[in-house]
Amino acid sequence: MVSYADFVTLLFAFFVVMYAISSVNEGKYRVLADTMTEAFKVAPKSPEPIQIGKQNTAISSSKNEDRIKTIKILPKSERSYEKEMKQIAETVKSAVQPLIDKGLIKVTQDKLWVEIEMNTSILFPSADAELEEDAIPPLKEVAKVLKKLPNAIDVEGHTDNLPINTEQFPSNWELSAARAASVVNLLAQNGVDPRRMSAIGYAQFRPIAANTTAAGRLRNRRVKIVILADKNARRLVEIDRDRSHASKEGVLSAPGNEKGKP
Repeated sequence: MVSYADFVTLLFAFFVVMYAISSVNEGKYRVLADTMTEAFKVAPKSPEPIQIGKQNTAISSSKNEDRIKTIKILPKSERSYEKEMKQIAETVKSAVQPLIDKGLIKVTQDKLWVEIEMNTSILFPSADAELEEDAIPPLKEVAKVLKKLPNAIDVEGHTDNLPINTEQFPSNWELSAARAASVVNLLAQNGVDPRRMSAIGYAQFRPIAANTTAAGRLRNRRVKIVILADKNARRLVEIDRDRSHASKEGVLSAPGNEKGKP
């Protein structure tokens, strides 16, 4: 009797389930059908086969033309930057013209930055990073111009290749970085926003003249104040230039490394 009762109960449950499945809610069915149609709707495909050859070349060339049009937008911003950099360069030159005439300061303009190059002979004593008293007035004149600008500023220290090994400066890295930091500190004391400035030491690894002569070493001992139109623009230009130079030399190496060295 118990087994029979269980069997009847299972049959009842089975037929209830079958009845529930057979009864379709038309409203819910339509909602489901519409949803599935939207989800799997695709754009009509062309019945024509893809042609290999001239048509693909035309498609490729049209894509290249689109890329070229996109790239052509860039010189417009460069031209606006160039105008801004020209105005900054002229303002700086007028502020330090006497030192430019003496050959102690050099101001150069690029499309994306302005460089104020100062020889360390007017800035620091030999093997030292403390500013000379005569260097403070011209730096203050430069600060008057820089504090009015919103641009980011990199201050770069450079040395010649003569080694230094003192308790304060174990190498030219420390010396060049300390000299850049001294200039940054003075500019900050004279109103230039320190949040816009960076102090960078390059040691002897970015020379502008041969270190084989005293005159060349003097040119290499310098501090640059670089006013940037864009914080990353100069870095990208330098990276591209270094890669181009490395590819011509047949070796990819970091800036400042000798050929063939890792």
